[in-house]
Amino acid sequence: MAEKYLDRSSAVLAALLLAGATAVGVAQAQLPPAQTANGIQYVTGGFGQEESSAFKQARSNYALALTFAVSGAGSASSPYAGNVQVLVRNAQGGTVLNATSTGPYFLVNLEPGTYRLDATYEGDTQSREVAITQGKTADLKFTWKRPAAGPD
Repeated sequence: MAEKYLDRSSAVLAALLLAGATAVGVAQAQLPPAQTANGIQYVTGGFGQEESSAFKQARSNYALALTFAVSGAGSASSPYAGNVQVLVRNAQGGTVLNATSTGPYFLVNLEPGTYRLDATYEGDTQSREVAITQGKTADLKFTWKRPAAGPD
């Protein structure tokens, strides 16, 4: 009887340890620390599966979600881009935020209104206008074309 009790205790202990290890794995999939510039809170990053998942889950908590990618000629996939300069201007043309995205995701909390976004990757700037609405996430993807590589 004591043997059955020890086997059951061992099984319970193993289950608890496994659950704890799983919880630690989930806890590691967090966003990088939020940053603030000009009174605007944002978070950037997203390289790696865990961090990418954390950004995808957090999107709905931010007013604006940007994704940056690069596509090659003839390529079906779009590798993510980092080191993108992000400039956000209000309707009057004033700079609201000027920051560098260190990864393919850039989440930012903006007040409701209309903004002009300039995203620059390797010297190539793309511009968009976006309307921010209270309680909704505006989701934009910027993709830069990479020229086809020629023969060596």
